[in-house]
Amino acid sequence: MKSFLAVALLGTAVIGGAAFAQSTQPADRGAPAATAQPADAKMALKGNWRASKLMGLKVYNEANEKLGDINELLVDKSGKINAVVIGVGGFLGMGEHDIAVSMDKLKFVEEPVRTSSSSSSTTSTDTTTGAASTNTTNRNANDWVPDHAVMSGNKEQLKALPQFKYSDYN
Repeated sequence: MKSFLAVALLGTAVIGGAAFAQSTQPADRGAPAATAQPADAKMALKGNWRASKLMGLKVYNEANEKLGDINELLVDKSGKINAVVIGVGGFLGMGEHDIAVSMDKLKFVEEPVRTSSSSSSTTSTDTTTGAASTNTTNRNANDWVPDHAVMSGNKEQLKALPQFKYSDYN
């Protein structure tokens, strides 16, 4: 048993020693280094949106009626967004009708939604408008996300479209 333990420790030392003895290659012989980003890389990418922030974005029609939310972005191997999956109707994800539309069917808007519905309290409308104008100021600071998306149609028309399924099981 002692000899087995000694052989095991010796083997571990030999293998470990070989791994520690390897040195890193000089930079000129290694893989090409990534190109350095300029110090103002944030400014170079200004105007782009983060895909993670588009998830859950509310979708309205031209009459400012909420149609649904963006549930998913379908991307091809080259990184191009081929379709946007929108959940129409439902409550808390239950009974939602998912549809897939091409990106060109959506218009992204960076300003808050303007509601034309009459409110019993003008104070709440003013408060909402005030908060929206504050958000607009913050949005100009490039928070990497639009406020909402606009698409033509109404809920009934979108629910009439074929349901998008990720697989045969949903």
